[in-house]
Amino acid sequence: MTYIYDNNIFNNENAVFYRLGKLDWSIYDCISKEHVNDEVIITAEQLAHIRERHPEAYGDTLNYVKTILQKPDYIIRDKRPNTGLVVKRILHEDDNILLVLKICTCNDREGYKNSIITSWKITEKRLSNYLRNKEIIYKKE
Repeated sequence: MTYIYDNNIFNNENAVFYRLGKLDWSIYDCISKEHVNDEVIITAEQLAHIRERHPEAYGDTLNYVKTILQKPDYIIRDKRPNTGLVVKRILHEDDNILLVLKICTCNDREGYKNSIITSWKITEKRLSNYLRNKEIIYKKE
């Protein structure tokens, strides 16, 4: 059984999913045109991963995740299928925030949603390296 409380979703395993809104396919179609829904979530498990593995990014991820998803500066193709590296420059800091976004397709289990896998900060130098050496599939106009 799945139920919703305070904009969070709980299922039989008591996993919590935080709703982050809906994806704008005029931006995110570049990751996968085979999407099956437009809702994007982050799980409590993924938030714990970010807090433990990328503590420097945890606070900014919480504060800016919706802004990053609504207005990314770049999306870079990830090595995993249907996945993109979503990058946003945050003006008050020197670093950039990178989200790894997995798009849910018909090949995924029924009921899955588009989801944030992880997040970390990258320096401007590293971002420049990414932009030179990786496939940019979206750039803000």
